[in-house]
Amino acid sequence: MERPLTYYGNPVLREKGKSVETFDSDLKRLVSDMIETMYAEEGIGLAAQQIGIAQQICVVDVRPPKESEIHFNYSYDGKSTPLDLFMPLAIINPEVEITDATKSLYQEGCLSFPNILGNVSRAIAIRCQFQDTDGHHHTLEADGLLARCILHEVDHLNGILFIDAMEKKDLQKNLTRIKQLKRAHKS
Repeated sequence: MERPLTYYGNPVLREKGKSVETFDSDLKRLVSDMIETMYAEEGIGLAAQQIGIAQQICVVDVRPPKESEIHFNYSYDGKSTPLDLFMPLAIINPEVEITDATKSLYQEGCLSFPNILGNVSRAIAIRCQFQDTDGHHHTLEADGLLARCILHEVDHLNGILFIDAMEKKDLQKNLTRIKQLKRAHKS
């Protein structure tokens, strides 16, 4: 079931999510709803805070379109598993380690900030340890868009928003819209 999005101005977006301790059918339903919401909104990632829930849960799906020029390297539990076998991916209780701190600048958007885009500098490679909906532990190593997407969503889980890391000139360019959004959705 698609869930309503939480927009900038709602205080839940600044809350650090609580760890998930119960891996049950309610969790599976929540993750399924998050994936459905992410697809309906045409996003590549969604954090629980973005649907009003302060928990350590996010979902991602960065499978590129067939003729895409988007390339990234990854290994899932030490293997080159085809993306279709684990995407969409639920990431629960993530712990992220930067494996290459070289920074890359890329224009990001966020479903909680409609029509607002800005360049954000992020590390180019990560290792993410997390649990799936059954509570099993996994390790994902990634670079490129997959690493960036995970870093963006894990920031959400810690109450950090992409505007906090946005290049100053892009932030200035979007400031009026950001303030309007905050006023419209302040609770």
